[in-house]
Amino acid sequence: MSERAPVGFFDTMVDRTRFKLRSMWREIASSTRGVLSGLPRPDLPEDDAQRLRQQMRSCLDGAGGEVGARARAAELGRTYLALNRDGRHRFLRVLAQEFDIDHAAVDRCCARLAAAKMPAERAAAEQAMRGALTPPRLRLLRQFNALPEGVKFLVDRRQELIALADGDVAMRGLAEDLRELLADWFDIGFLELKRITWDSPAALLEKLIAYEAVHEIQGWTDLKNRLEADRRCFAFFHPRMPDEPLIFVEVALVQGMAGNIHALLDEAAPHGDPNDADSAIFYSISNCQRGLNGISFGDFLIKRVVDALARELPRLKVFATLSPVPGFRGWLAKEGARPDLLLPAEAKTLAAAGDVAGEPNLAKLLARPEWPAEPALAEAMREPLLRLCAQYLLLEKGRGGRAADPVAHFHLTNGARVERLNWLGDLSDKGVQQSAGIMVNYLYRLDHIESNHESYRGEGRVAASSGVRHLLRQR
Repeated sequence: MSERAPVGFFDTMVDRTRFKLRSMWREIASSTRGVLSGLPRPDLPEDDAQRLRQQMRSCLDGAGGEVGARARAAELGRTYLALNRDGRHRFLRVLAQEFDIDHAAVDRCCARLAAAKMPAERAAAEQAMRGALTPPRLRLLRQFNALPEGVKFLVDRRQELIALADGDVAMRGLAEDLRELLADWFDIGFLELKRITWDSPAALLEKLIAYEAVHEIQGWTDLKNRLEADRRCFAFFHPRMPDEPLIFVEVALVQGMAGNIHALLDEAAPHGDPNDADSAIFYSISNCQRGLNGISFGDFLIKRVVDALARELPRLKVFATLSPVPGFRGWLAKEGARPDLLLPAEAKTLAAAGDVAGEPNLAKLLARPEWPAEPALAEAMREPLLRLCAQYLLLEKGRGGRAADPVAHFHLTNGARVERLNWLGDLSDKGVQQSAGIMVNYLYRLDHIESNHESYRGEGRVAASSGVRHLLRQR
């Protein structure tokens, strides 16, 4: 068993980052005379909040040119970092509520625009309207772009705002302003694809362990195994966050299409020669920065990695994922009361294997934690669960006609097709609880990616192999 990452590993990394920022920004802020005499108390009581408001106004007045603006932004950032949880929330609320759009000014611009008769008058009114619709807080936030680690600071603030914005109009507005700002800065044209290896800096490898969201990395030995010669790991980076991966993908170079995650991650398995591989299996894709939610570049990552692998290893013919079905068990729980969920033959087989009197309840059988280890019961559940999983992936729709499963939607949007369902491909607690142990291969056929993408986005059509569609015909 590999050693596990220590408890609090992610929190320790965050604390180190905050300490680094406070130190760097203290030096920048000391280059000019600050508005506050010392840092505020951690919970930001009202008298300190009053001085904070003046500090924010000072950031917006433009005095002292770019050097002065940079120093005041650094001081404002240090103020934030000195606060506790309640104080940070008060800080963000001041920014959200008191530095929003001047609604009265917008009304005046609307009246002026409506009254404009001549082209020159209309152009001037439209220009004034654009200015009125730009909240002061947006100009303030842009100043952090000039600070070292300032972009990462804003990404982390949006993560906080996402959690605070539910049902709060002011906080939601600030979160949306920040999303639009970050969307401009994180345009795909600015991102750099890099391969991560065991020789990469230790601080970066630590972040892989902390950010892995699909199959938890069990420590350094596990990570080293995932970075061996027959493995690849690629990540997108932004030039203003060179030490922070935005999203990364882990790839196994194997022969044939893999169907079991435990075999791929087995540290005792011999390492293969990547030059002998004919398949690249994408088995984990992790978004690292929650503050960038809603800003998508995962589809570009897969396409760029496929191109990079095809150039490096021309023998590769198959590019596919080995993916979970995270919404499957939740969907089954909702559908479990339906009398026609199981076919008569399935119900009879399940009742016998599960030693159940009367009609078997699939949800109750799945709730038995030991069911995958009971050979007769697991075999009896195989046919109905694969059939229902195919129904869920190919037929069930969520918001806007998209596939109900989020992972399926991601890969279908990118032009993949549902190629194969793998029975008991993930027997981890998470795999059983979310996906009933089933894993999916989404196949990226380079000559079909665009047509699959267009069919799914335009018509909601889910591309699938004949083998998966055959499972539906058993209904």
